[in-house]
Amino acid sequence: MKISIVVAAALDNAIGKNNELLWKLPADMQFFKNLTWGMPIIMGRKTFESMRSRPLPGRINIVITRDPSSIKSSGQVQLAASLETAIQLARDTYCQEAFIIGGGDVYRQAMSMTDRIYMTRVENHYPDADTHFVEMDETNFQLIDSSAHLADEKHAIPFCFQTWERIS
Repeated sequence: MKISIVVAAALDNAIGKNNELLWKLPADMQFFKNLTWGMPIIMGRKTFESMRSRPLPGRINIVITRDPSSIKSSGQVQLAASLETAIQLARDTYCQEAFIIGGGDVYRQAMSMTDRIYMTRVENHYPDADTHFVEMDETNFQLIDSSAHLADEKHAIPFCFQTWERIS
């Protein structure tokens, strides 16, 4: 099973503030939905809470938490005490790819075992952000695809979809 990170990060690697995204990019949301549909998504508790503690439909939602009683869900969420346990739960689904979707601490833990990174690079800086994506060592990853998008009536900020593959 391929382990992939999906992240939208600004030029300064900012990804959030006060447990919320810093931008609204409908094309990025559609990209995320299409990419992860039907697959396991792995996230930390705070990321799950940022989604109003509701599982994303059409995906296998796995939440990492040390306190299972903190997650109130309708049974559509699997809980894991660690990233390693979450990845094993994803493997048990027999999917070809599992997606790490945040937050900052989970990204840091996952980077050494990640095969691919799907990054939406937001062309802006956010000095007030309180959550950042881990610094990616570009000697370990190769950019294999890139697609730039200019600002338009739906997207106030230009951005670029990038796919990075681990160098063997």
